[in-house]
Amino acid sequence: MAAAPRLSALELRATLGLSGLYALRMLGMFLILPVFAVYAGQLPGGDNHALVGLAFGAYGLTQALLQLPFGMWSDRIGRKKVIYLGLALFIIGSLICALSEHIVWLIVGRAVQGAGAISAAITALLADLTREEHRTKAMAMIGGSIATTFAISLVAAPKLAAWLGLPGIFALVAVLGLAGLIGVWRIIPDPTVTRFHSDAETSSSRLPLVLRDGQLLRLNYGVFALHAAQMAMFTVMPLLLTRVGGLDVAHHWWVYLPVVLAGFVLMVPAIIYGEKKRQLKRVFLFAIALMLVAQLGMTLWLPSLTAIVLWLGLYFIAFNILEATQPSLISKIAPTAAKGTAMGVYNTCQSASMFLGSALAGWLFQHYGSPQPVFALCALLMAVWLLVSWGMRAPLPVRTQMFHIGEQWQGDAAQLSAKLSAIDGVKEAVVLIDERVALLKVLQDGWDEAAAEQLIAETN
Repeated sequence: MAAAPRLSALELRATLGLSGLYALRMLGMFLILPVFAVYAGQLPGGDNHALVGLAFGAYGLTQALLQLPFGMWSDRIGRKKVIYLGLALFIIGSLICALSEHIVWLIVGRAVQGAGAISAAITALLADLTREEHRTKAMAMIGGSIATTFAISLVAAPKLAAWLGLPGIFALVAVLGLAGLIGVWRIIPDPTVTRFHSDAETSSSRLPLVLRDGQLLRLNYGVFALHAAQMAMFTVMPLLLTRVGGLDVAHHWWVYLPVVLAGFVLMVPAIIYGEKKRQLKRVFLFAIALMLVAQLGMTLWLPSLTAIVLWLGLYFIAFNILEATQPSLISKIAPTAAKGTAMGVYNTCQSASMFLGSALAGWLFQHYGSPQPVFALCALLMAVWLLVSWGMRAPLPVRTQMFHIGEQWQGDAAQLSAKLSAIDGVKEAVVLIDERVALLKVLQDGWDEAAAEQLIAETN
């Protein structure tokens, strides 16, 4: 069975449309990230930094609580219905934020905004609309759209805030959410078949397996620490750039643009070295250590704008490496049939950390009147992460390969799994007959793909 050389027109349409939708959705967080602390502080009640931190992180709290239930709900009532509901909540929350005249209403709006937790439903819909052999490529396109949105937002948000103010940004985000809703209706195809996908969705029955896995728990703590520190840092960094750096908000992009570009450029050789030379663990630990150095530097020495740029440069190099390597490690380490569940838990930890990081940072800044305790908290999170990751097993140089099982095939799934597992270069194989898919974890180089294709061809 020869793999199709490229995405079909329908798959490309679905992938580009859902990548765009995901990117629009992430603007709800990214566009306010570098400006929120300054502008929220101007609202009545905004002089209480603890409340500003709660408003900043409320989005992540409702995301963490609802994204897995929404994903499971989409299996029952349909992907698009859940996505429509989520986008409606996102739009309503954005409008509440735009019209807020007190910090408390901003907290409410952010919570409603985050309640539109549709990331799991989008991933499931993408799996419905793409063939198994193209699933990884399609998911990578969504990941790329998120990274691009993050970089653009850091640079564009200060200018937008100067032109529109924070209410204007929220109003813009609401309009983009409405555009996304129309796009789902008019652009995204309806799937001909909707079924559960173990590689892309969370299964409640597999949660105990994932939650008992020590290797995955290390990575779950890692994404928690990474994004808690990110939100904590951005709770105070805009204020520092204004007070210490002497930059008004409209010019904060002068700092963000070079450090973000440096982070992206230097990330690429590190990832290539880790993957090609089979040194992913070494690169991973190096990036955590570099992040620790950046956070310690912010804690101990921030006398000028030059120092801020230095530490932010190191931060973004480390952040980009870690953001790219952790999903790869999840894919390599997670049990083949529980990859989607592992990613679901991972994403939930990420959302929860966004709330806790910003809430703790706001409380620390309110009670100590200084950003140093916030950066010290971030450094502590990184130090613990480095310790717990040190004993992690180096991942095998593997990737996931998926094959479609013929719809009419009624053979022995366990027997086919055993035959696939015996092929040279296959480290793990499982046939999920209800999903009509064979999931294989194979060596990146030197596995016998032709033998697997021959076995799969017999099911058609």
